[in-house]
Amino acid sequence: MRILVTGGAGYIGSNLVDRLMADGHQVYVIDNLSVGKIANIRHHLGSERFHFVNDSILNTTTMERLIRQVDMIYHLAAVVGVKYVVEDPLRGITVNVRGTETVLELAFKYWRKVLIASSSEIYGKSTSVPLSEDDDRVLGSTSVGRWSYSDSKAIDEYFAFAYGSKGLPVVVVRYFNSYGPRLDPKGYGSVIARFIGQALRGEPLTVFDDGLQTRCFTYIDDTLRGTIMAATVPEAEGQVFNIGSNRETSILELARLVLKITGAQTEIQHIPYAQVYGVEFEETRRRVPDVRRAREVLGFEAQTPLEEGLQRTLDWFRGQQGEQEEH
Repeated sequence: MRILVTGGAGYIGSNLVDRLMADGHQVYVIDNLSVGKIANIRHHLGSERFHFVNDSILNTTTMERLIRQVDMIYHLAAVVGVKYVVEDPLRGITVNVRGTETVLELAFKYWRKVLIASSSEIYGKSTSVPLSEDDDRVLGSTSVGRWSYSDSKAIDEYFAFAYGSKGLPVVVVRYFNSYGPRLDPKGYGSVIARFIGQALRGEPLTVFDDGLQTRCFTYIDDTLRGTIMAATVPEAEGQVFNIGSNRETSILELARLVLKITGAQTEIQHIPYAQVYGVEFEETRRRVPDVRRAREVLGFEAQTPLEEGLQRTLDWFRGQQGEQEEH
């Protein structure tokens, strides 16, 4: 197939590109490299089956040219990471909403199947654990920029379902804390990247507040398997799926695990959210997916234990560190 991956130089996008290339597809990538990195896809640049466009998904002329010549679209391009969203909510809303609107409008015009990547942020601060795809969303005030990301992804989903109701083959996946090789080493958007980076530098691991807030961390191999299943299983069309592990881990437990696997002789330091994100910042205490729909419709279940995934991620980080020291 000829497949377009928006945001294909990013963390999840580039790993997806590797999988699609390995499966023999013609792969088209659009990424403006604001967060994605050319290093993530450089090894494909010489292939006749790989086509890279360095541009924004907001450029409708470029998007039309690309969508017209492909069979399906994985729409992963978005502004992600709490830090990015809090610092510049306007950019997040514009890219996430207008970008998805453009992708779906053109997919509808040329009748191309689309997978939309959404997020567990959709659920906001809901306490209805485990979180089912049809559960109510619980958000804070619009004056708290934190929730603009959740709303922008929700509008993306509304667009998807609206086009789906007109017959367009669409599917939505909600990612739960994906991690693995190619995470941003600066740690934006991933507590695992932040902890590993701090441990390798011998710095204290910064745990926000008491660290008893929990998340479910999903290794990239599982994220990709769930994504491709959602895009290729016919019964998935028109539906939304939680793609994640349902193993609940506190941030404090995660920090201790990272210290254990890295062997770092450093400490855990607790700092208040307000110190990092400002006094108006709000966070949700628990975020656990209900994975029954993904299991029943897709046959998907996360398989990589957290300890194994962390070790693989650490190995990649150490490899990056070695390359930098060589240069």
